[in-house]
Parts: sequence; structure tokens; C-alpha cells
Amino acid sequence: MRFYIVIPAHNEAAFIGQSLKSLCKQSLKPAKLVVVDDQSSDETAQVVKDYAQKHPLISLVSTTSSEAHLPGSKVIKAFNHGLKHLDENYDIICKFDADLIFPENYLETISRHFEADPKTGMAGGFCHIKKDGAWRLENLTGKDHIRGALKAYRKACFNDIGGLKPSMGWDTVDELLAQFHGWEIKTDASLAVKHLRPTGFTYNKAAKWKQGEAFYKLRYGWIITAIASVKLALKKGNAALALDYLEGYKRAKASKMPFLVGKKEGAFIRRLRYKKMLSKIF
Repeated sequence: MRFYIVIPAHNEAAFIGQSLKSLCKQSLKPAKLVVVDDQSSDETAQVVKDYAQKHPLISLVSTTSSEAHLPGSKVIKAFNHGLKHLDENYDIICKFDADLIFPENYLETISRHFEADPKTGMAGGFCHIKKDGAWRLENLTGKDHIRGALKAYRKACFNDIGGLKPSMGWDTVDELLAQFHGWEIKTDASLAVKHLRPTGFTYNKAAKWKQGEAFYKLRYGWIITAIASVKLALKKGNAALALDYLEGYKRAKASKMPFLVGKKEGAFIRRLRYKKMLSKIF
């Protein structure tokens, strides 16, 4: 299968070389890899240029977005900018972060999952972080969810969901919309990807209400939002975050922020969420 990869990067000079090295060593090589330098003030661009000289599959483009490192909008705007520089002659499009080290069989294994089941619309492994000298599964990881750091989409699925939304919650809405359109999500626990920084490490303080806004934009409603807020806050080890998420939802509702999904899609999403909750209880 023909893989195209887009990597948004903002001040990733310390990490992106390791990511590019691991992708260039894949047993199944990507056809094209675009790095989007988003207003970096370090040597990110030079590191990428050095790799591009040795590996023609790599290219570098630049964009300028907000300097604020808010979750969702900045990274997807950069991804979409990179996507514009690619043709459509691909089978799988990937959005990868710049601080990952992939096992050498990553793309080959992902390819086999897509080939094995034509209903598989998205596939991915799991992020691991280094803790106490060992690589351990990142605590935000769910067994049926692909982290935003390492998304891979079948072309038809990517088109069905309308691409990626430049908003907090994009890496949840993509999976929900994929299921709305009849696609399945495939995760592979054997694919352990080294995540060199914990998720959210560089987010600024303005991000604290964004999660609640995302719940609102997904049309969760108050009940699902409350449950999801508490669950996520506990996963992050800070129960007080649930109040920030609920405040974000309240503010989004009061200001009538635009939704990321339509009414029919929202109803499907709520049914799906309630079904998942009930399955864990019973």
C-alpha cells in the first residue's frame, strides 16, 4: 500500500531527527513524507533539510499560524497545509507527531491490517513514554482509540469524514464520524511507539477549557460531558480538571459555538457513547 505522511512540527529540533530516522528505516517505506515547519524558532527546519538531502521521499514546507500552542487547531491547520502539497495518489494518509520513534515494522503491520479487512478505516499502535527507566504505555491510551499522535487513514475513510477538523477533539470526532459512515477502528497493542514527550507537555494555560468546548462541539450533552470530564481528569491524575472541562462546556454552550458534527451525526455519537458506557457496567 502507498503511504503518505504529514508531520506538523513546531520547535521539534530535539526530537524530529529521531522520528525521521525511524520512518526512513521502515520495512515498508512511505512513498512521501512532508514535514510542515510551523513557525519554529529553533533548528527544526535545518534538521529536516539535512534528512531530505539523504532521503528524497522527505520534503519540507513552512506555514505561519498562531504562536499559542493550543491543542487541536494549530496542529491540524499545519497538517492541512501539508496535505495541500501532496497529490492524491495514496492508499493511506498518516498524521504523525514529530516526537515519536516507530518500530521498523510499523507501516508494514498497519498495511496488513488495512489489507486484511476492507472495512478498516483507521489503524494505529500505542504510545509509550519513558518512566522509571522503562517504556510504559501512556496512561491516556484507550484500547479502542488511536491517539492523535499516530493516525493512519484509508483514503476512502478520510474522504468520508471530510478530513481533519482544526479544533480540540479532532482525534475523537474523526473516529466517531468514521463509525457513523460504517468504518471500523483497528488498534494493535504489539506496535509500541516511543513518545518522547508526554501528551500536552507544551500546551499553554488557555487550553484548560478547550476539552469542554470539544465535548460541546461533539454534541455530547451534559450527562455524557460530565462523565467524560471526570473520567479524563482522573486519567490525568487531577480531579479538579473536571471542573475546567465543565466550565469549558458551559462557556461554549452559552456562546453558541459552532458544532463539529450535524444533528444526525450527534445523535449517532450519543447512542454510541451510551452503548459503550453500558457495556462497561454490564
